Amino acid sequence: MIMSNVKTYDELLRENQELQARLEEATETITAIRTGQIDALVVNDSEQGLQLYTLKTADQTYRVFIEKMNEGAVTLNEEGIVVYSNSMFASMVGAPLSTVVGTPFNLFVPDDCMALYQETFLKGWTEDVKMEISILRNSNPIPCQLSVTTLELDEGKSLSIIITDLTFQKNIQYLLKENNQRLKQINAELEASNYDLQQFASIASHDLQEPLRKILIFSTMVKNRHAGELPAESQQHLDKIISSCLRMRTMVSDILNYSRLSTHDGNFKLVNLGEIVQEVLEDYEILLSEKNVQVVVSDMPEIEVNRSQIKQVFQNLISNSIKFSGKEQPPVIKISCDTGSDNQGADESKATCSIVISDNGIGFDKAYQERIFNLFERLNSKDQYEGSGIGLSITKKILEKHRGTISAQSIEGQGASFTITLPLRQRGMKTLN
Repeated sequence: MIMSNVKTYDELLRENQELQARLEEATETITAIRTGQIDALVVNDSEQGLQLYTLKTADQTYRVFIEKMNEGAVTLNEEGIVVYSNSMFASMVGAPLSTVVGTPFNLFVPDDCMALYQETFLKGWTEDVKMEISILRNSNPIPCQLSVTTLELDEGKSLSIIITDLTFQKNIQYLLKENNQRLKQINAELEASNYDLQQFASIASHDLQEPLRKILIFSTMVKNRHAGELPAESQQHLDKIISSCLRMRTMVSDILNYSRLSTHDGNFKLVNLGEIVQEVLEDYEILLSEKNVQVVVSDMPEIEVNRSQIKQVFQNLISNSIKFSGKEQPPVIKISCDTGSDNQGADESKATCSIVISDNGIGFDKAYQERIFNLFERLNSKDQYEGSGIGLSITKKILEKHRGTISAQSIEGQGASFTITLPLRQRGMKTLN
């Protein structure tokens, strides 16, 4: 009895192994058919012998393409039943491929999209249609695009549908929309904040001007009326009060000018930079003569700028060169401009010019070549060199509003050089002719 049971067990084991091998063979055959690896099958029929079943060679490329594509692909008959599906669609709906084929396609469509699907299904027999609807994946809708067209097969007309999963695109659209909303909110908050700051700067500067003016007037009066009566120490204290008031008045004025740059947009017109430079040199004529400064100016181009703002740029840079001139040799300021070979054949709106303002003054340590454009950044003692420390900050902000840049290079004791890059034309911005 024991031997009989063992034999039965061996037989069952062999039978199971044979079934497993046939199943693997069938799976491999189906995969080969789907991927276009074979064009014919030879079947050994017990009654009729060897039988040859051919697959259309012309369909091989189509079958390979459909199986390997990233979109789902199905073919429907006139009743809307899936007669073919690729693996991707089965994966999209979360169902075995064997259960997808033979299933009505509308079972994968949620109820709220059913009317739209029916309309698309009917139209697809007469014209190509693209439509966005949802497809069910384990009862959860996923956004998809259906691309519908008709196919002429041996069995008759069929409806081919390419299903593109739009989940990623929809998520990106949602994130973009959300980010745009946040940007709008941030911009609104920034505009409100800028307005408040401008109001504060304007009010503060005007309100500060009056007490400063009174301090300056009365301090000067005391100094002038009692010059011979006050001890030397008191005279020094008054001088410091007057000097501090003058410096404070300059700082308040510069802060107001800096805040106003945020509101004065556009007003660009075509001007000759050479004329602006000459105007600035005329304004500083007495100071240049007193310090025996030699100024060398090369030819300058015509460009579109806000005239008053660009004049302020040259005023700030030229006054800096005068202020920080050396004592060992006569000061020399050189102003040159290069429109460059880079503009040859370039779009006029992208053409630029490079302006260099250099001097042989005291210069500064190159470690400070970025910091000097910060608000209130001073590299020298306020007692030795007057100024608020805002001039270069204003210069940088003006150039940024002109879509330009500024950089500085220097070696301490060997002068400084400022390079400005400006577009020749301010296309797309408010321009006055």
